[in-house]
Amino acid sequence: MWIDTHCHLDAGEFDGDRETVALAAQACGVGRIVIPAVGRGNFSTVRALAHRIAGGVYALGIHPLFTRDAGEADLEALRREIEASLDDPRFVGIGEIGLDYFVPDLDDTRQRHFYDAQLALAREFDLPVICHVRKSQDLVLKGLRRYGVKRGIAHAFNGSFQQAQAFIDQGVRLGFGGNVTFERSRQIRRLAAELPLAALVVETDAPDIPPAWLYKQRNAPDQVPRIGAVIAELRGIGIDELAVGTMANAHAALPRLALACG
Repeated sequence: MWIDTHCHLDAGEFDGDRETVALAAQACGVGRIVIPAVGRGNFSTVRALAHRIAGGVYALGIHPLFTRDAGEADLEALRREIEASLDDPRFVGIGEIGLDYFVPDLDDTRQRHFYDAQLALAREFDLPVICHVRKSQDLVLKGLRRYGVKRGIAHAFNGSFQQAQAFIDQGVRLGFGGNVTFERSRQIRRLAAELPLAALVVETDAPDIPPAWLYKQRNAPDQVPRIGAVIAELRGIGIDELAVGTMANAHAALPRLALACG
């Protein structure tokens, strides 16, 4: 079984065929699709969607790009939603949270405040995190260490080997998706080939980060097996070994995946 550890299936790009997309992923052997929230406005949406599709699970959090318009009431709402979801077997953690230093106009103090507040919630409720680490690996890691958060996923990882090892030492798995399929992505491909298999999980970030064969097209969770095949080839191992290994890694990163059914 494959697990798409990061898929925004609630995005508007899927409004016309969302159920068909989910069924296509299931038919390709993708048994779980992790749907992270990005802000208060889609907490209920990702929860309902995860319950509607086979294999759907969800995380709750405020994405750094959505901190522009977020306030303390959003953090209070997140706390309430987490508390209400603790008995829900399809709830797997806190995400998508983190920091972004690629987008130039984000308020640094503001995004750090929301990141820290959500790490505090992860610590309080003993939940893993799904982290956005775009040009922010060191600061995201610093936060994980400060709050003692030792489980989760660094989504779309694109750091150095040293940074990768630091996340691994913290107990965090590293997400690899469509970027690894481009031959020009030499650093990402080296990471995927040379890091311990136990560190890797597979993701799409659909509808974004399409693989090379869907360049500038919509990405979808049914691409996970083919992305996995690229990683397996880079590593010189069989695709079944890669599938089994990354599934186990996803369960280690997000232990509540074991509670999900259907």
